[in-house]
Amino acid sequence: MAWGQGELFPTANEQEIQRTKFLLGKYTKMIALMQDFERYELELKQMAIDGEAARRIDQEDFHADKTANAAILIEKQRWVYKQYKFYTQQLRRAWALIQDDDAKRAVEYRYFKGYSRKETLFFFRHSMSDSTIRRKIDDGTETIANTLKLMGFFEQDDAKF
Repeated sequence: MAWGQGELFPTANEQEIQRTKFLLGKYTKMIALMQDFERYELELKQMAIDGEAARRIDQEDFHADKTANAAILIEKQRWVYKQYKFYTQQLRRAWALIQDDDAKRAVEYRYFKGYSRKETLFFFRHSMSDSTIRRKIDDGTETIANTLKLMGFFEQDDAKF
């Protein structure tokens, strides 16, 4: 890990905070796609073999081995599933470590339950001001990013298929 000298608890830089916000924003879609993959994995395999998606993965190919391309497509789908599973588990772990209960609830409502920023503001309006809610969401997101950095998430996140 690339921590500063004598740094016990590293803090996430702006790029890592933005990556965390991006992943949190995609959380509900990742969960939905994972559930769909788990439910219909066999059908997806069959569609890859039978369908046109496997015929030509690369548009430059004039002739393609449909069976080999289907295997590549299936493996890519499985790899994406595993990446999403890794992302969602790490985000949940980091969220569980947020100490501020208000920030934890705000982040949960905003990202894990999938409500918009405006809906989140309406939900918490009775107990906190709008600016406080925004600050709690930002503080919670930054806490998640710091925890992910501490867990080594960003070093592992550089994987490509």
